[in-house]
Amino acid sequence: MIVARSPLRISLGGGGTDLPSYYEEHEGFLISAAIDKYVYITLHQTFDQGYFLKYSKFEKAETVDQIEHPIIREALKLLDWQDDHIEICSMADIPAGTGLGSSSSFTTALLRALHTMQGNIVSTRTLAEEACDIEMNRLKEPIGKQDQYIAAYGGITCMQFKKDGYVWVDPLRITKETLYNLEDNLCLFFTGFSRSAGAILKEQDDKSKNHNDDMIKNLDFVKDLGYQSKEAFEQGDLDRFADIMNVHWQYKKKRSGGMSNARIDEWYDLALKNGALGGKMIGAGGGGFLMFYAKDKIRLRRVLTEAGMEEVRFRFEMEGAKTL
Repeated sequence: MIVARSPLRISLGGGGTDLPSYYEEHEGFLISAAIDKYVYITLHQTFDQGYFLKYSKFEKAETVDQIEHPIIREALKLLDWQDDHIEICSMADIPAGTGLGSSSSFTTALLRALHTMQGNIVSTRTLAEEACDIEMNRLKEPIGKQDQYIAAYGGITCMQFKKDGYVWVDPLRITKETLYNLEDNLCLFFTGFSRSAGAILKEQDDKSKNHNDDMIKNLDFVKDLGYQSKEAFEQGDLDRFADIMNVHWQYKKKRSGGMSNARIDEWYDLALKNGALGGKMIGAGGGGFLMFYAKDKIRLRRVLTEAGMEEVRFRFEMEGAKTL
């Protein structure tokens, strides 16, 4: 049996500038951080013939083309898979549709496991690019490259998205003290709403492709906020980072009417009045997790828990996709 895992992620600045519709014209930049919540994939060679797939449902297929799960089907096609005696199972620490990049974590973990079973040695960059190929090219999802790269690389990582699609990857250069303070004071709270990112991201993607002036200016500004966040981290000024998060969230909400709702806005305002210095929605928006940088974590946790939110505590993850 082979077991592989990939981490989920949070975005720390510049989110949304990793879509081709934006970076192919303007280049993108963001900071992403892997966290110690994972998607796991297990592979097992079976005695019975067929493809036995266990995820949120159970599938049995006789050929790769018959597989319903799009990512599994396309990953097997990409690797020219020939062994039809295999069981593939997935598990996750956090449900899908919560804004933490679970789809790309699933893809990178699956590819890592399949390569291991085939005896292939592939680089981290190759793993990330294969995951991008599956989701963006083969399945035509309106997504960017952040999630695949951070799932493959791990760590707290700066990414520059060049016009030709190349991704420059560089670890965020901060002191251990700043790293520990950031880790200690960031809090994740689940809204209780799960959603598909597709509709919101498609709206952004379509507007960028059509050179919508408001969308381009919004993403230009958010990209600049990403660089400001990088500078704040490198200077150890986490209060400034919290302020930048607040500005980011206000601009992020302007991209789509589905980005927030009255309940999310209520929780956000409540947090800022009870110990949070800054915050934003993680992922495409519309549900999932609110993240806050907290000045008074005890007060914030008490108030938001009483308001019906559930906290998920985490640490940063530095290894990326790996075979266990």
